[in-house]
Parts: sequence; structure tokens; C-alpha cells
Amino acid sequence: MRLSWQRIPFPLHLAWDTPLVRLGWLALAGAAGLGLAILPLPAAGLLLAGTTIMLAVLIEPLIGLALTLLAGPFGALENVILGGTSIDSGQLLLVLTLAAWLARGVARREIRLPRVERALAIPLGLFVGVGVISLCGAPSLTLGFKEVLKWMQVGLVAWFAADTPQPRDSTQTAAAVRTRLKLVTAAVLLAGSCQALIGIWQFGLRGHGPEHFEILGRFFRAYGTFEQPNPFAGYLGLTLPIAVGIGIGGLGSTWGKKAGIRSQTPRSLIAALIIAAILSAALLMSWSRGGWLGAASGLTAMAFFWPRKRWMGALLVLTLAAAGLGALQSGLLPDQFAARLVGFASDIQVQDARGMDITPANYAVLERTAHWQAALSMADEFPWLGVGFGNYEAAYSDYALLNWPYALGHAHNYYLNLLAEAGVAGLAAYLLLWATIIWQTARVIRFASYPLRGLALGLMGAWVHLSVHHLVDKLYVNNIYLHLGALIGILILLQRDAHLVGAAGSATSLDAEETRLLPGSWLPAEEYADPN
Repeated sequence: MRLSWQRIPFPLHLAWDTPLVRLGWLALAGAAGLGLAILPLPAAGLLLAGTTIMLAVLIEPLIGLALTLLAGPFGALENVILGGTSIDSGQLLLVLTLAAWLARGVARREIRLPRVERALAIPLGLFVGVGVISLCGAPSLTLGFKEVLKWMQVGLVAWFAADTPQPRDSTQTAAAVRTRLKLVTAAVLLAGSCQALIGIWQFGLRGHGPEHFEILGRFFRAYGTFEQPNPFAGYLGLTLPIAVGIGIGGLGSTWGKKAGIRSQTPRSLIAALIIAAILSAALLMSWSRGGWLGAASGLTAMAFFWPRKRWMGALLVLTLAAAGLGALQSGLLPDQFAARLVGFASDIQVQDARGMDITPANYAVLERTAHWQAALSMADEFPWLGVGFGNYEAAYSDYALLNWPYALGHAHNYYLNLLAEAGVAGLAAYLLLWATIIWQTARVIRFASYPLRGLALGLMGAWVHLSVHHLVDKLYVNNIYLHLGALIGILILLQRDAHLVGAAGSATSLDAEETRLLPGSWLPAEEYADPN
């Protein structure tokens, strides 16, 4: 597909320097000044901060994306403090960001729509479409459309994150893509690091916490602003591979092919290692077995795809697995940590929760199993389209087991949850979407050069972490899906960069067949051109 832009003329001739816009700025400044003069100090401070943020986002919408990713995870905490609000600061910032993005197009007298890569857009549209169809007869249309809106936001964030100007000069285009990549990736890492630091503080520095989160006698499980350790660990597991991937990319750039001559260590490598250490520490402190398993699986996938030759990747994975097993068997790991790891088998144990004696030791396992059985009962009655997208909780009471009348919100296995909500059609569309994303990422890994190849490896680790963690949880909560949309936007940018490099022939030597197979396109690289 040709990476180009569609231009839609806009009838209103607005620009930032017209009298109408100047009048708007003056009115905004006057209202802000009046508010600062008459409001109490705390309210005036909030007004000043809000006005500053609004102006910054209007000037550069990418600042809005960074603030959205930073504020998104605070949604659960805001919900507790404000008492069940339907919208949080992350959602408000997303609306402001998208509005500013649209306003810039209006000010330029045109709205530019990038031609979204069909290989990603079609599966996403199919999944959302199946979700909408499944709502026919659903218990709650409100819950259903909220779930549909989540996935629409995933697409919008990915689209916006991948938005780059399209100059006539291909060199300028490549520079714009790389700049956008750096900024979006930095926003993702900043948001993840903020949550990790909060979690580290909660674990051992705060000195107190929820009683049921107490571990190891004097510490508390880290949970960030997610209010629960498991989604917090899932969120960190999506970010950690990105930091590790940037580190790998830095190593690949530092150690060249020419006789192993080492160049100056790049600052990005040092920063990536520091961020990876912070994220890893917070992930361990979450004490989440699902998060640990997902992160280990993601890093293993990165190890497999790291070498260019797959047999070397397989050998590296086997070596790491043998080393980990040896550390576990030899007692090198702390006893509590080893026991936590070994106990993971109980989390995915399949058994019939009906008639089982409930004890404090098996309560969590039986509760999860009971919700799995309820999901299977929903799928058994509505096999093709389920009970309705996002309606697991609404339908749960009709399928609950005798001793488990209260829904947890989801089935604690997203694949069973989706099978219950959207049936076989929804689950198949979801698997198609992620198979496509993983396939596209593998293609970028194949053709990209360092340091961007390392970033692509990080995306692969994030996708695998998400897929594995979903065996015991649902991570599309508390605005994590906005973070996911930004990661998909990074994938689109990597595809464009790989295509531009192939078209220019400046960084890699590709034969005709390889050029034809460049990520993000089914056209020969030489056909890539600005249609304007």
C-alpha cells in the first residue's frame, strides 16, 4: 500500500492569525484572568494549570498524547476519590488532543487523512463490527457501546500517534517519521516509569498499605494508581519490553559489524537500561504471577527473534530456559519468590468449582474457576455472537454458580470472556487481529536495522506479554488500551520507516523480492512516492 495522504479541503478559511482567532484568544485570556482574580487559591491554581495544558495541547497536539498516556492510569484512583465518575482525566485529555489535532487541520484549511495500513485497519474494523453486531439483544447496550468505544479509541490513538507530515522530499519524510517515533516512544516510557516509581514507593517506602496486599511480613504489593496489582503488572509488562528493546537497539548500534569496534555508548542505551531496571523492580514488587509469566514470555519471544537466524534464537531460548530452571532447582532464588512462581500452576488449573469445599487456601482459585465456568455456560447458550460485547458482568447472574453470586467484572481469562461476550465470531476476529499485528511486527524485525530493530523486538515482547497475561486476566481496563493504541502507532511508524529506507536504498541492501515484501506495503519500493 502506498503511504500517502489524502487531503480534504475545508470550506472555512481559518488560520491562527485571523481576526476571529485573535478574538478567541483574547476572550480565553480574559476569562482566565477573571477566574484567577475571583476564585479561591486552589481553584485558581487548577484553572491556571488547565489553561496552560489546553494552550500547550492546542499548540502541539503530541503534548496532549503524552499527557493522555501519563494521566490514563490515574482513572481508577480518580474513580475512588470522586465516587464513580464516568469520565476521567485521561479521557478528557484524549478528547482535547483529538480536537486540537482536528483544529490544526481546520486552521490549515484542510483535513489530512493518512491512508491507514489496510493490513491493520481491516482486522480492527472487523473485530469492532462483530462486537457491534453482538449487541443485538444484549442485556446492556450501555456497557456494550463502552467496550466498542474502547477499541475505537485504540484505532484513533494509533492513527494519531502515526500522524506525520508528508513533505515532497523523501529525506524529510524519513526524518519526520523518526522524530515522531522518538517522541511517541518517549511518551510511552515516561508514563510507564511514572507508574513504576509510584509502585516502588508503595512497596517499601510508604510504610503502610491495604492489609490484604501485605507480603513478606513488612512490605506491600505495588499497584500504582490501578488500585489492583494485577492490571498494574500487566501495564508494566507492556512497557518493559519497549525499554529492553531500545537497549538491544543501542547495543546493536554500539557494537558494529566491523571487527567488533565499539563506538561511544549512546545515551539512549543508558537511559533504556535505567528505565528497564525501574520497570523490572516495580513488576517484581507487584507480586503478580500473571504479570511475571507474561513478562517472562514476552522477553523470551524477544530472545527468539533477536538473532537473524531462527535456529540461533531457538538455542538462545533453550539456554535461558535451562538457566532459569537451574536457578529455580538449585535454590538460588529466594524461597518466597520461588514458591510464588511454582504456585502459578494453581492459577490455571481447570476443575469443577461446583460442590468443592471452599477454604482460604483455595478461595482465589475456585473463584476464578467459577467465573470461567460461567463464561463457558454463556458461550454454550449463545455460541456464535455471545451475550453481547462488554456484557459479561450484566449477564453473569443468570449463569453464576451457587456459591459465587457476585461478578468480578470479567472472567479472568480474556479469551473465555470474549467467547462469552461475542461468541466464536468475536473470538475469531480478535485472534485474526492479533495474528496480523504479530505478523506485521515480525516482518519489521526481519527488515529493520538497528537501533529500530530493537524497538520492533520490544513490540513483539509487548504483544506476547499481553497474549499470555490474558490467560488469567483482562488488561483492557483503566485506559491501558490507550497505551496499547500508542504501541500500535509505533508499529505503523516502524513500517513506514522500513519502507522509506528500502525505497531510498540507503541503509539496507535488499534484492527485488525483499523490496517487494517491505513491511506496510505490497508495492515495489520504487513506487513509493508523494502523490502531491
